[in-house]
Amino acid sequence: MTTSRHLDERQGLPPEWLYLLKDHPRDGWPAHGNLGPLTQFWLERHNGFRQLGRALDDLLADFREDRVRAERFGGLFAPRLQQYLSELHHHHMIEDEHYFPVFMAAEKRLVAGFELLEGDHDLIHHRIETVIGSANTFLGRLRQGGRDGLRRAADDYAAVSDTLLSGLMRHLDDEEDLIVPLILDRGEHDLGLS
Repeated sequence: MTTSRHLDERQGLPPEWLYLLKDHPRDGWPAHGNLGPLTQFWLERHNGFRQLGRALDDLLADFREDRVRAERFGGLFAPRLQQYLSELHHHHMIEDEHYFPVFMAAEKRLVAGFELLEGDHDLIHHRIETVIGSANTFLGRLRQGGRDGLRRAADDYAAVSDTLLSGLMRHLDDEEDLIVPLILDRGEHDLGLS
């Protein structure tokens, strides 16, 4: 039986790609001598994406449960969503163009893992485009008013946003499980990252 590697179906990376994680488990990362400033910054960015994703989700829930009025919601939601999606797209471009090639060259046994992560980026980018379209419809309905149409638009947006966020959370965990142990094993300087 083969385990799916699709972002929406996997529960983590295949064990054959996690041999460095066994030597460098997550609970030892903070105290590891090779946890350099670039890796710390990168992990902070990932945590920022997790936090802002949850904050956007909470804000939408507050709106849908009538805890935030429509007049206030748009001004809170639209700029945060734009920032989130823009920064996420930029972050993935940097990884694809600069960091993944370094990691693939450093550890040939993980090339398929980095190719999987690049595929995730393509899927996530497509989902970002879908979220943008749905958000524009939703925010347009917000300006027009009309409770039923607004409710449908909010529900439609929530569905595509949930798909983006759930896939992104899986991707971030998997990416960290592949990259951080490699950096800890080799060091930022020896990999040419600092």
